[in-house]
Amino acid sequence: MAKLYFHYSTMNAGKSTLLLQASYNYRERGMKTYHLTAAIDGRAGRGRIASRIGIEVSADTFDAASDLFEMIRKRQRQDSLDCVFLDEAQFLSKDQVWQIARAVDDLKVPVMCYGLRVDFRGELFPGSAALLALADEMREARTICYCGKKATMVVRRDADGTPLTEGEQIQIGGNETYVPLCRKHWREAVGDR
Repeated sequence: MAKLYFHYSTMNAGKSTLLLQASYNYRERGMKTYHLTAAIDGRAGRGRIASRIGIEVSADTFDAASDLFEMIRKRQRQDSLDCVFLDEAQFLSKDQVWQIARAVDDLKVPVMCYGLRVDFRGELFPGSAALLALADEMREARTICYCGKKATMVVRRDADGTPLTEGEQIQIGGNETYVPLCRKHWREAVGDR
């Protein structure tokens, strides 16, 4: 039975590594996978899903105008399709999450989404909120704060390393911009809430 999965965490938890490992396991057994990633995030190059440990795969990209149900259906018609892997799921819209849920239900293909749960302000991304509501299964990928506790938040820093509390929800960046923290240290960094 096909399911919609949401693997979530904060930055630097290895979500893309987990995606690439799971996809490899399918392909190693002769199964067909389809990779999707957000067009807005080109850190690994356009149409690439890459891990910080050096593994990567090519992917089709989606943006706000993409109909993911149609993309998945088109790919399924071209070749058999055993699983869809979608990286940067936080950038999905609510409607796009419904589109992939429809693909799971109607096309009977599992979809594994990987993404951030909350932004640097501690607020849910729209795609993540919809996935938390609609996913059949959710799995947390864990990373740690500098204190050793589980990191559940992320702080955005400016060029001088000063934590930011305002700004656009979406700003692409990596270790130079974002630091995963436990809630306590996030509160200390951004000013107690």
